[in-house]
Amino acid sequence: MTTMDQKAFDTVLSMAQKLLIMNSTSAGNAITPAMIETQLDMLATIMPTQFAVIDREALVEELIRRASQSVGSNATLKDGGDHIDWLNAERKKDWHYWRRYSEYMETKIPWKALDALDGATDEVLSQLEDPKREGAWDRRGLVVGHVQSGKTGNYTGLICKAADAGYKIIIVLAGLHNNLRAQTQIRLDEGFLGFATLANVENLPPVGVGLIDTDHSMQPNYATNRSENGDFNKKQASSLGVSPEQRPWLFVVKKNKTVLERLLFWIRNRAANWTDPETGRKIVTNLPLLVIDDEADHGSVDTGENVVDEFGAPDEEHNPTVINRLIRSILHHFARKAYVGYTATPFANIFIHDKGTTTEHGPDLFPASFITSLAAPSNYIGPGRVFGSSSALPEELPLVRALAEADYAPWMPQKHKNGYRPTWKSEARIPDSMEEAVRSFLLACAVRKLRGQGAKHASMLIHVSRFTSVQGEVVRQVEDYVRTLRGRFARGIDLAETEALMRSDYENRFLPGMERIRAQLIPDEQLADFTWEQLREVLPDIISDVKVREINGTAKDALDYVENETTGLKVIAVGGDKLARGLTLEGLCTSYFLRTARMYDTLMQMGRWFGYRDGYLDVCRLYTTHEMIEWFGHIADAAEELRQEFDNMVAAGATPKQFGLRVRSHSVLTVTSRSKMRNARPMHLTFSGDLLQTIVFQPRRQDMQANYAAGEMLLQAMGPALHPEDQQFIPPGGTNWKGHFWRDVSAENVTGFLRAYRTHGASFRVVSPLVADFIDEMNKDGELTNWTVALIGGGEDEHTIAGLTVNKLKRSAVQSEPADRYSIKTLISPRDQAIDLTEAEWLASLDLTRRTWRGDKDRDQDATPPDEPRGTAIRKVLGFGDTERGVAPRRERGLLMLYLLEPKFSKITELEAGPPVLAWAISFPGSPSERRVSNADYMANSVLWGAMNDWVD
Repeated sequence: MTTMDQKAFDTVLSMAQKLLIMNSTSAGNAITPAMIETQLDMLATIMPTQFAVIDREALVEELIRRASQSVGSNATLKDGGDHIDWLNAERKKDWHYWRRYSEYMETKIPWKALDALDGATDEVLSQLEDPKREGAWDRRGLVVGHVQSGKTGNYTGLICKAADAGYKIIIVLAGLHNNLRAQTQIRLDEGFLGFATLANVENLPPVGVGLIDTDHSMQPNYATNRSENGDFNKKQASSLGVSPEQRPWLFVVKKNKTVLERLLFWIRNRAANWTDPETGRKIVTNLPLLVIDDEADHGSVDTGENVVDEFGAPDEEHNPTVINRLIRSILHHFARKAYVGYTATPFANIFIHDKGTTTEHGPDLFPASFITSLAAPSNYIGPGRVFGSSSALPEELPLVRALAEADYAPWMPQKHKNGYRPTWKSEARIPDSMEEAVRSFLLACAVRKLRGQGAKHASMLIHVSRFTSVQGEVVRQVEDYVRTLRGRFARGIDLAETEALMRSDYENRFLPGMERIRAQLIPDEQLADFTWEQLREVLPDIISDVKVREINGTAKDALDYVENETTGLKVIAVGGDKLARGLTLEGLCTSYFLRTARMYDTLMQMGRWFGYRDGYLDVCRLYTTHEMIEWFGHIADAAEELRQEFDNMVAAGATPKQFGLRVRSHSVLTVTSRSKMRNARPMHLTFSGDLLQTIVFQPRRQDMQANYAAGEMLLQAMGPALHPEDQQFIPPGGTNWKGHFWRDVSAENVTGFLRAYRTHGASFRVVSPLVADFIDEMNKDGELTNWTVALIGGGEDEHTIAGLTVNKLKRSAVQSEPADRYSIKTLISPRDQAIDLTEAEWLASLDLTRRTWRGDKDRDQDATPPDEPRGTAIRKVLGFGDTERGVAPRRERGLLMLYLLEPKFSKITELEAGPPVLAWAISFPGSPSERRVSNADYMANSVLWGAMNDWVD
């Protein structure tokens, strides 16, 4: 398509969307392909010029795709405090900045997503204070989204609405690097300012919303620009002046000591209009402030010690770390202010001490006012769908190519120094696995071009070292390979072998992978396939267009997507830290990723491959290590646990402070750097309200024999078993499980089993002796004293243990399984935790399940809530009861579930000659108890969660 064609396409798309929404709403009907065709027929008669230069079939496909998408519901924990409700329809009349931003976004996102954006930004804005409210006020909150899910679009919408409402100073803290700050500035130029903030240009060209709105009288003011060095500078700090009558001011700044000190200097000397006679602190009283902290977990968190004293009182003399201190000081110099952090990895922010405050810097950045969890649209592809969580896990990961150590380690060892020069088979070239990844990227670009997406951006990410010197050598090697391919296809010299290799790649690996991805992840989306001959025709041009760029602190290259807006940039980006957090790679198709940071938040932020891939998800590929795949599976589980706990606390009307206290003692603690968790020390854990399940097993037969013997001893000690039909309540549809169970089992029997059971050293959270210690500790308060134990069967093959016959489960080993373990994705079925509930408990749990259901597809939640209770709700009801339904807490009752796994599915031949693999899961009821168990020994012995960069020392 030409530029004019794309504009015509967007114009017709916008008009068609509006008509479809109007007609479906008035008729109360869902949008159908027939309805779309009818509306387009009508538009074609009144817009013949536009229809003459667009692809109608592509337009229909896009409208069908948008009509089929959905967005789950958001959830907010809030603390009203001194807050006064203020946002209503009257206040929203004649809003200017939001109206044009909404219109600008119509062609970019589905209408349901736009409605969700409107609702989410209203939800957040309503938790801020009315900027017209007199007197001093302070609101601090956190918005938790998914990685690469559109957080920038969300806070751009929030900024537009805040400016409409009357916020005058808007500061966006945009990461730690110049190019990320510039990227954010560009996005805000398009979504809020309406003009390109070019350096040293008198007449700034309109962009984004500025092409919709020609009224320059409402244009916001800006203090920073989109150039690489366009941050707030010394000249502005000494001369820039504002007044209450002026339009809102936008500052997009780095989290950098020098920059923030300049900004603080300007606030004190140019913006402040009053001095506190007691403290001498200069304060801005006439300009309400909104601070947006992008990637709020990165750089902003105070990692200093002794925030509070031994009695829990704030240490007024505490000296926060530099960036945290400066952000807090900026806020402290405004009488009326609001702070909103945005992150996909809130672990560090939740560990901020809610009582942290000093006289000089004011309160810490704990989100005391609200925490909002955003649901992702159904077309979002996140860790839950790429790697799968324990609740939604395809055993095969079609997007992911697991790299064995031999595929990369001889070229890029896990531990290497600055200045290292990688070689492969004694040559300075990339390894075969990376050559394959590059070819996959070229095939992806070719397929996209044949699908009419040739003018769209397409990117490949290579992240193999944090050292810029090493990255530079990787760039040279990648360029050499691309240059070789380009030359062979252009001149036909030595082409036969390369062409045969690429044809084999496509027909035997790439195309079958496309089909599997569509079947597993996007079964409703119809995407065209092509023959090798069709791809071969466009490949030379594709290879010719590809550029290799180095993106790091010293590289001169940049990702100039804006300059290539009409033709689409085809880029292979090689980098380190700058590619690991925040920086968006437009049209990311292929990733080659080796870096092994070990904290949840760091790993999750490295997930540049998450996001929206409408029309080309099936050509996306991720090349990474077995270890990374395993860790991301754990991350998906940990993030989901956090969201489930969040949903439950929202349903209970809890505050952010109560949520923070809960998470600090949660068994998923090793989620961020130890310095960011300094307020959670000493690390004492609770398993209350948790589900633990063994998913990693020892590879040695003697260990499995010992575990089998421990289970057999427990079964023999408990006496006669009950049948599933002896449950207290048989739910609609039957018990849905086969096996045997016992009531009133003593805690001593359960802890004895756990202490005899051998868990794997790399087991995630599940360490049998630690769990037994926790049960002993809870027994002191009369909790977890009376257990239900179930031996649960599945599959077809029977086995007899302790005189009881049960069917063995089939649990295949994960594709990325290392040789030192038998790992599975998940053990239990969702309904297993409902064993032996009373009818009242079952119904109360089902009600809570439905009330906390968000319809978030990345969390394996369909639009329709389930008709059976989920485990988190069951554990909540057993722990805290349900007064409306007359359900009393039953915290003395724990549930231990035992399973026998068929060892032949483990891929470890040594296990096949032994007994079935005995696995277990425990469902702990929630509890308000302060009882904790120390995990110091566990952490000291944990290989999984070491220091972030120990691999490069």
